[in-house]
Amino acid sequence: MLPDFGLDKLLLFTLVLSRISGLTMTAPIFGTKDVPMQVRALLAAALAFLILPTQWHIDVGYPGSLANYLLFIGSELIIGLCLGLGIVILFSGLQVAGQLIGRTGGMMMANVLDPASGTEIPLFSRLLFLLALAIFVCIGGHRMVMAALLDTFQSIPPGSGTIGTAIVPAFTDLITQSFALGIRSAAPVVTAILLSTLIMGLISRTMPQLNILAVGFGMNSMLTFGVLALSIGSSVYIYQDEIEPTLTLMLQAIQGQ
Repeated sequence: MLPDFGLDKLLLFTLVLSRISGLTMTAPIFGTKDVPMQVRALLAAALAFLILPTQWHIDVGYPGSLANYLLFIGSELIIGLCLGLGIVILFSGLQVAGQLIGRTGGMMMANVLDPASGTEIPLFSRLLFLLALAIFVCIGGHRMVMAALLDTFQSIPPGSGTIGTAIVPAFTDLITQSFALGIRSAAPVVTAILLSTLIMGLISRTMPQLNILAVGFGMNSMLTFGVLALSIGSSVYIYQDEIEPTLTLMLQAIQGQ
């Protein structure tokens, strides 16, 4: 049982809750819009009560004013947001891959509603994202994220967290890496479609009477689904080795290293 739950400990609880809330608002599995807001709020509160005893020895000074208190809350919120956004940015490369596959395969009209963003995205983007999310859970990515959050409490006690300028180049490097992974994921399908287009162009030169538009569209669609079925595992598999380095990068940026 926690003794002496006074005003200072209430302040400590709100700071811990703010940091966890930032993570549960953005991180995959925890912060997607597929999860109801009530569930996310309950999860954040439960985690805050579990983590609070480990921070019971922290002496948080009184803010002195509402502006200072909001600054403390904002700093804690940003720490959690950065960890969650790091994984979200990493997985956003799959949307690039899906757009490349849909555009080269001639199926850009096949869009679905993305619950996370509330906008329509290519069907292949949604498919790749859901597969990557499944691999994220299978390899324990959600546990890695929670472990990274616990590490921040060891290196940055509640009430002392400040985000330095190191976070900007970290996000820049992460966006570049995500785009490169997206290109790698779409490379097998895009390469096959380009080769098919080249072959169809050569056939149309030798057989002008052939309706290459009608044949080429159906051929590209079949080739897109065929190559994607063969390469979809490896296309998503490359993301599993990048989750832990991404969390490490974000932790170092948050700590100002």
